[in-house]
Amino acid sequence: MFGSKNLKLTLIFLCFGSLIFAVTGNLTKTGFARLQYDGGGDWYNDPEVLPNLATFVNANLGTQFPTDQAVVKASEVRLFDFPFVYLTGHGNIRFTDKEIDNLRQWMKRGGFLYADDDYGMDASFRREIKRIFPEYELTLLSASHPLFTAFYDFSSGVPKIHEHDGKPPQAFGLFDDEGRMMCLYTYETNISDGWADPGTHNNPPEVRETALRFGANIIQYISNQ
Repeated sequence: MFGSKNLKLTLIFLCFGSLIFAVTGNLTKTGFARLQYDGGGDWYNDPEVLPNLATFVNANLGTQFPTDQAVVKASEVRLFDFPFVYLTGHGNIRFTDKEIDNLRQWMKRGGFLYADDDYGMDASFRREIKRIFPEYELTLLSASHPLFTAFYDFSSGVPKIHEHDGKPPQAFGLFDDEGRMMCLYTYETNISDGWADPGTHNNPPEVRETALRFGANIIQYISNQ
């Protein structure tokens, strides 16, 4: 028979386990969410990108993701309803201490954050992700990482969608102690601009196709983790 201490520990374990299941098991139910944040950055730009990604992934991976965009704040409990959350913008990002704690717990329990620098958020994103996980470092992904061949072949590395400063495109991962990627950060490429409607950035069809294919690789990769 359980003592009160053992019973308490068991209940904590069961609650923690149920949260992991809720985060990792509901992607097809809840779909993709965009993170709303303070600090001045335009977190809201190109609202069509997640619906377009969901539509492409459904057509090419045989999934059934909702094609509407959810918006969630890091302070909200319902953050834990979303296994995949997208963050972008051109300016500053700033999280409160409560948001930092929520994001940390959400990612540790299975949540995946995809951050795509839309130009100008690099310094603030790196600062804030370090506040969330001071014990981990963003790791530059080599082209041999499984992300790049999860479905489509990007064995030459992350594609360049927008020029920005003309620097090489880079992808960084943040991994937990078990090697699970909790966050993907793309820099000097702006993958998600290629998910926008054709008239938004006037990207050629082949550029949009490349960006959407890379997005499909992200979804396939995290589904296989």
